[in-house]
Amino acid sequence: METNQEYERFYRAKKQVKAIKGFYNHLISFMIVNTFLIAINLIYSPVYLWFFYPLLGWGLGVFFHAMKVFNFMPFLNKEWEERKIKEFIE
Repeated sequence: METNQEYERFYRAKKQVKAIKGFYNHLISFMIVNTFLIAINLIYSPVYLWFFYPLLGWGLGVFFHAMKVFNFMPFLNKEWEERKIKEFIE
């Protein structure tokens, strides 16, 4: 019984580490791509600053990705899932 619980804890920890790694890859690509977009915008058309649109859109995606990975969802979090599962089982 103990080995099954240990395996489950190991599996969840491994899954969490993979999710965190995915978030950091997402964050790094966000920073690199948006740095180039800002440079392109400021070099070729500094009068119209269009780089804010992809920066804001992608930034929201990175923000929600971070909330999910680091379990900071004030709604629909793990506790909510467990309550709903118990509710449907009963």
